[in-house]
Amino acid sequence: MTRSANPGGVGRGQAARRTVLAATAAAAAAVAPGTAMATTGSAAAPEAARGRCDPLVPEPIPAQAPAREGFLDVPGARLWFWDTGGTGPAVVLVHPGSGSALSWPYQQPVFARAGYRVIAYSRRGHYNSSPPAPGNPGVGATDLHALVEHLGLRRFHLLGAALGGYYATDYALLHPGRLLSLVILSSFMGISDPEYLRVTERLRPPGFGDMPHDFLELSPYYRAANEEGNRQWKEISDRSLGGHSVEIQELSEPIDWPRLETLSVRTLLIAGDADLYLPPPILRMIAAHLPDAGTLVYSKVGHSANWERPSEFNRDVLRFWRGTRFPRESCR
Repeated sequence: MTRSANPGGVGRGQAARRTVLAATAAAAAAVAPGTAMATTGSAAAPEAARGRCDPLVPEPIPAQAPAREGFLDVPGARLWFWDTGGTGPAVVLVHPGSGSALSWPYQQPVFARAGYRVIAYSRRGHYNSSPPAPGNPGVGATDLHALVEHLGLRRFHLLGAALGGYYATDYALLHPGRLLSLVILSSFMGISDPEYLRVTERLRPPGFGDMPHDFLELSPYYRAANEEGNRQWKEISDRSLGGHSVEIQELSEPIDWPRLETLSVRTLLIAGDADLYLPPPILRMIAAHLPDAGTLVYSKVGHSANWERPSEFNRDVLRFWRGTRFPRESCR
């Protein structure tokens, strides 16, 4: 692994920032070194939406906290990341398969304002990171650890969403001493138990994976009530994937039930009860092998609780990071 000085990186970042601003308009965008991330909407959720579990009340994307961008060279690829900096506890966000480091505009300013150093990166082939070599997508936890070492993080909170939860789980099993906590959002967690795979695959009929990402990952409640939010989510996803599919990265080793049961990091599992991928019975199946993990299920929410219900999601994650223990099964 080498650290990239990237003498041309500033210009590339500024150009990317202009491109994203033009392409996404009201959506969140890339950051440029020493500047704030792109802003959309007001700096806070509407007053009427605060404290309510009502997915029908749209929340504008808040103004983003200042952040710098950078590039990290890893064997066979270059990864793009942003980092709000600061002296508070670090948080690393690992994006879903449909996203990138652009996928966290509702979380970045809220977590930074709460005193955390917030970091996100794009995996190989996702926005601003180089594509993987054909047949060699790399090990997701290895790339994540390279970033952790590059940024000098000693201990940190890790949050993985959907496919990103595979690599966050793998990392937590490999490096438990580096983590303050683990949050997994709507993720199969890379589990390879045959019965688990049989049940989860039965939920996805032929042609399921060919449907649009926003249909699969946003609940019908949200899509019906928030056309603009649906459009913004889709624009970020389209920008993240660049119009092509990305080969899934590998795990360091299979995650079966015995391996998962060794997870010693304080963990919170989150899902939505309208998630087409991971409905609550699947979450319970996973939690049964993590006796010390809390769970949280949001009502009328799909695969993207951080986007559909950002105020509640951010509040609950912050409470967890501050030491709150959630029960075995909690609903919102």
